[in-house]
Amino acid sequence: MLDQYAPIGVLLILTTVMSFVILFLSRIMGPRRPNERLLEPYESGMTPIGPAMRRLPVKFYLIAVLFILFDIEVVFFLPFAVVARQLGLFSLIEMGVFIVILLVGYIYAWRRGALEWE
Repeated sequence: MLDQYAPIGVLLILTTVMSFVILFLSRIMGPRRPNERLLEPYESGMTPIGPAMRRLPVKFYLIAVLFILFDIEVVFFLPFAVVARQLGLFSLIEMGVFIVILLVGYIYAWRRGALEWE
């Protein structure tokens, strides 16, 4: 039974080893000539104003996390829509529960002001 997963394991090991080899070779063979200009933060070709490491409001991260969360959850709709007729009434009820949970989360985030962009 586990021999069916052997190609996946080999691929996982191969990609991990290959990524470490590439990182190691780039560290050894890559050019190392840092100067002040190369170490400056790049901001669209403009001269940077202020420090590069500024603290951003948590609201930006919250909106990004909410977007990823709802975007990933919506991905589950496509496979359901493809096989909805074969799954029957029980799967329709399950998808209804899933949509209700999504709506409760969306309404909660909306009421808490997480979607306000100021």
